Amino acid sequence: MRCIWCRPLAALAVAVALVFAAWTSARADVLVQIDKSSQRMSVSVDGVPRYNWPVSTGRYGYGTPSGTFHPQAMMRSYFSRKYYNAPMPHAIFFYYGFAIHGTNDIAQLGGPVSHGCVRLHPANAAILFSLVRHVGPRNTTIEISD
Repeated sequence: MRCIWCRPLAALAVAVALVFAAWTSARADVLVQIDKSSQRMSVSVDGVPRYNWPVSTGRYGYGTPSGTFHPQAMMRSYFSRKYYNAPMPHAIFFYYGFAIHGTNDIAQLGGPVSHGCVRLHPANAAILFSLVRHVGPRNTTIEISD
């Protein structure tokens, strides 16, 4: 005699296992560390270093805040209302109007020249944006040190 519940239960067990596996494999912690003194950003995923890029943080009079933050908003294409519609591609806002974003002024990377945001090469900003979107803002920590 065949069990009428065996097949549906087995299928349900497989589906639950697949969903759980997808959920746990997609879960990762991203740590973005920005060192204002060296003007560098390092990105680690689950404690494994992945990227190290030059950045530009706030120049004199326009400091980039120090501390630990989490992404508050993400905008693939954004233009600053405060600074003459300046493009801010792949913006990750982390503290009020401060964001990590791409810049067209790549010659200035490595020195403090921004109005307080953290500027990245546009290709690197796209990589970071995609990574944070994939793992989620809750699983992303941004640490900015002097």
